Amino acid sequence: MQYISIKGCSKPISRLIKGTDYLLLSEFQQISEHLDEFMELGGNTIDTAHIYTDGESEQVIGKYIQSRNNRDSLVIMSKGGIPDKDGNSTLGHDALSEQIKCSLDRLQTSYLDMYALHRDDTDLHVGQILETMNKHMALGHINTFGASNWTTTRMAEANEYAEKHGLVGFAFNSPNLSLARPQEPFWGGVLEADDEMRQWHDETKLPLLSWSPLARGFFTGKYTPEVHTDEDMVRVFYNGSNWGKYERASQLASSKGVSTIEIALAFVMNQSYPTCAIIGARSKVELDSCLVGTTIQLTPSEVDWLNLVE
Repeated sequence: MQYISIKGCSKPISRLIKGTDYLLLSEFQQISEHLDEFMELGGNTIDTAHIYTDGESEQVIGKYIQSRNNRDSLVIMSKGGIPDKDGNSTLGHDALSEQIKCSLDRLQTSYLDMYALHRDDTDLHVGQILETMNKHMALGHINTFGASNWTTTRMAEANEYAEKHGLVGFAFNSPNLSLARPQEPFWGGVLEADDEMRQWHDETKLPLLSWSPLARGFFTGKYTPEVHTDEDMVRVFYNGSNWGKYERASQLASSKGVSTIEIALAFVMNQSYPTCAIIGARSKVELDSCLVGTTIQLTPSEVDWLNLVE
C-alpha cells in the first residue's frame, strides 16, 4: 500500500480510502470482515459522512472500532454541511457543530483525523465557516479539515482568509476525479475536478481525495455504447469522449498485462499532485484489483494519451 501525508494529520493516509456510503448495522459481521481485509492490505483510512445511510455508516464504523480496539491504527474522515431536508444550510456554527458532535458520538471516538465540508454555502462568508472549523480543531474534535464539492475560487478565498487571520485553512480537497468525465452531475451539488480545478491542484499541490474514481464501474466491461439499462450511467457518462478513453484504457491494459479498470485507477493515481482514491470495493477480489491499480506507473505521456490530450 502507498501512503500520502496531509498537513495536520499525524498518521499516513493510505492512497486507497475505504468508502462507506452503504454500511448497515444489519450487515455488521460481513462489513467487519471486509474492513479487516482492507486493513490487511495496508489500508488505514475510512471515509464516511453524517448523512450516509441515515447515520448507520458512522455507527457501524464506531462499532467496528470498539470490537477491534484499533482506533489508533485508523484514519477516520467524516463529512458534514449538506443542506437539510428543507434545503436550509447546515454550515452555520450551531448546525455544523451539532453534526460534528453527532458524528463523534456515532463513531464512538473523541476526535476525527480529517473532516470535510460536504457542500458549500456561498451566502456565508468563508471566514465564518473557518472560525467554526478552527474552534473544533482547538477543542481537539478534528485534526485537519478540507473541502468536498467546493469550487477552487472559494477554496482559494478560504485559504487566503486563513493566512491573513492566523487560522488553519483547507488541507485537502475531495471532489470527483476519474478518467471518465461526467457530462452532468450524478447528484445535485457535486463537483468534478474540471480542467480549472486540475490546474489549480497542479499549481498548489493540495492533496486530492477522489470519490467515485472509477466512474461508478464505467470501466468494468459491464457497460457498452449499446447497453442502456442503467439510465443514470447513460445520463452521466455515455458520450464519445468517454468511450474513446475506455478504448485507450483497454489498449494500454492489454500492453501492461492488467485490467482496463486498473488502468482507470492508475490514471487517478498518476497525477502531478498527491491523490487518493475513495473506493467502493465490497469484496476481497475488488480490493486486490484496486491495490494493483495503485502500483501501475504511468508516464505523463501515457496519462495525456488516456485523457485524449494527444
